[in-house]
Amino acid sequence: MVSSLPAHVHIREVGPRDGFQNEPETIATADKIDLINKLACTGLRRIEVASFVRPDVIPQLSDGVEVLRGVEVPDDVALMVLVPNSKGLDNALKVRETFSEVAIFVSASETHNKKNVNRTIAESMADNAAIAKRIVGEGLRCAAVIATSYGCPFEGRVSMTRVLDIAEQFAAAGATEIGFGDTTGMANPAYVGEFFTAAIRRLPGVEVTAHFHNTRGQGLANAFAALQAGCTSFESSFGELGGCPVPAGSTGNIASEDLISMFHEMGVDTEVSLPALIDAARAAQHVLDRKLTSHSIVAGPINWKPTANTSSCC
Repeated sequence: MVSSLPAHVHIREVGPRDGFQNEPETIATADKIDLINKLACTGLRRIEVASFVRPDVIPQLSDGVEVLRGVEVPDDVALMVLVPNSKGLDNALKVRETFSEVAIFVSASETHNKKNVNRTIAESMADNAAIAKRIVGEGLRCAAVIATSYGCPFEGRVSMTRVLDIAEQFAAAGATEIGFGDTTGMANPAYVGEFFTAAIRRLPGVEVTAHFHNTRGQGLANAFAALQAGCTSFESSFGELGGCPVPAGSTGNIASEDLISMFHEMGVDTEVSLPALIDAARAAQHVLDRKLTSHSIVAGPINWKPTANTSSCC
């Protein structure tokens, strides 16, 4: 592991895509646009906003075009869309001018990939190679995501060698960023440290990104282990929104505000205003009409000052 922590890390906010897609009640397009605009004013420089999947599969994201056309974000904020296949890319390119990054994906587990997209890994990777070439040809940044990188609920532990072999295939196809997803919260800090040490070594010149879920309460510990191993790129979701629909019970991503609070207290800069991000998460809580599970929504920033009439506690 590296002996010291990095001075700065990059955060991609994935709540508007990875988070919203798991909400059972339809979120109004106007509310999505408002929340994304709020996120874009926090100092976040990367936001995943839409997925071009079949509307009958994920109805919540069927308004991706309207969202992309409706948001108003600063010029230095990069918007990302996710595409599951060539057809999805065709649809995304109809609004090519609204985003600058495209994510493609595969599961490292054959069983999970089959349940998720009804393809083998080999079939997905063949399509991904063609998609990546088109993305690069459009002058867009290509990012790849490998789901179930640390374990699969159907197959158990997934071989690190298999995951990194897939990552090298993505890099060869043109991906300049590769994210490793803890899709159902099966990672642990010891393995994460070993994993990112190996991934960074095997993928020179590629931005290696950590994407953890808090399904079993180890999300922040895993993020710290990745940080110690030299990872400087992370994905998270405001309010701890998200999860994985395959299988049920796989709860949300680590909360962006909790992750950023931890980084800031360790002296690691993110360029994000934590109070503004907490305000955005609280706005999401209002839109969804339920309490979200982020700790920072309740506690506020660590330097929060109680009001005069706040009750004392021991």
